[in-house]
Amino acid sequence: MILAKKIRIKPTKKQEHQLWNSAGTARWAYNWTLGKQEEHYKNGGKFISNDTLRKELTVLKQTEEYAWLYDVSNNITKQAIKDACDAYKKFFNNQANKPRFKSRKKSKPSFYNDPIKLKVKKNKVLIEKVGWIKTSELLPIGVKYFNPRINFDGKYWYLSVGMEEETQPTELTDVSLGIDVGVKELAVCSDGRKFKSISKTKAVKKAEKRLRRLQRQVSRKYEMNKEGDRFVKTSNIIKIERKVRNLYRRLSNIRTNHLHQTTNDIVKTKPYRIVMETLNIKGMMKNKYLAEAIAKQSLYEFKQQIQYKCEKHGIEFVEADKWYPSSKMCSCCGSVKKDLKLSDRVYQCDCGLIVDRDLNASINLSHYQLVN
Repeated sequence: MILAKKIRIKPTKKQEHQLWNSAGTARWAYNWTLGKQEEHYKNGGKFISNDTLRKELTVLKQTEEYAWLYDVSNNITKQAIKDACDAYKKFFNNQANKPRFKSRKKSKPSFYNDPIKLKVKKNKVLIEKVGWIKTSELLPIGVKYFNPRINFDGKYWYLSVGMEEETQPTELTDVSLGIDVGVKELAVCSDGRKFKSISKTKAVKKAEKRLRRLQRQVSRKYEMNKEGDRFVKTSNIIKIERKVRNLYRRLSNIRTNHLHQTTNDIVKTKPYRIVMETLNIKGMMKNKYLAEAIAKQSLYEFKQQIQYKCEKHGIEFVEADKWYPSSKMCSCCGSVKKDLKLSDRVYQCDCGLIVDRDLNASINLSHYQLVN
C-alpha cells in the first residue's frame, strides 16, 4: 500500500519567494482551466480534454503577456490542469460537487513537484526550480515517490509525498468491533470503550474563546479604519489576522492529533474486522443546529484513518448499509423501535434491556452481516 509522509521544509527567504510564485501559478492554472471548461460548456461544447488544454497553455506561454509562466516548473501548470479536469470529470459522473475557483485569500497554497525530479539527500530535498531546501527530518533515500506536493499551512511549508509500504500482517483476535460515531462522543465501541469529543477539552475551549476575541477585535479595527465604502487594512489588522490564522492552525492540529490517537487505540486492539455505519455527512450538515458540531468532529477524516490503518494491519473494514437500523434495533432481542427520537439517549426495550443508545448501536454494528 502507499502511505503518505509529511515533513517540514525550511526554505530561505529567496526560496520561500519562489515557493509562493509556484503556488500562485498552480492556483492560476487551475482557475484558468475551470474558466475554459465553463465557457466552452455554456457555448454548447463538450468537455475539453486535458491534452488539448495543455497544448493551448504551451502556445499561450510563448506570448509576452504570459512569459512569467516560465519562472516556475512546467510540471506545476500541467498537474494543475489535470487536477481541474479530473474534478470536472467527477462532477459530470455525479461523484462530487461542481469544482469552484480557488480564492487567493481562502485556498490553501500548494503545488505539485515531478517525482522523477525530486532528489533527496541527508536533511535536504531538491524542489524543481527552487533548489535544495533543508528539511526537519530525514526522507528515505532510494525509494519510489508518489505525487509529491508542497503546501503551506499558515505558518510553515511542508512536503507531502507517498511511498510504497508493505502491509504488516499481525495476529488478530476473533472480535468483530462495531463503532458508532456521533456528536456527544466521537466514537463508542462495542467493547464498551468511549472516546470523548475533542471539542469538550479545556485546550480547545480556551483556543476557541481566544479566537472569538481576536475575530471581534479585528472586526472593530476594520470599522474604525473604514473610509467610505472601503476598508483599510492597517499593520495592526495584519498582525491580528496572523494570530487568527495561527489559532485556526492550532485547532486543526489538535483535532487531527486526537483523531490519530483515537484510531490508533482502536486498531491496537487487533479485531479481525471493524464495522462502521455509512456516513451521510452532506445530509447531516443540513441540520442547522448540529452542523457546526458535526463539522468539528471531522467524521469523514476519522473514517479515512480507520480505513487505511485497517488495510495496513490486515483488518477487514466493513461499512454497514445506510438504512441499517443500528440505533433503533435492540441488541438483545432484535426488535426495532421505530419511534426512537434523537433526544432519547438511553435505549429501553420491552424485553427488559436498558442500555446507552450509542453502545446499543455499536453492538448491533458488530453483528452486521453475521446475522443478515
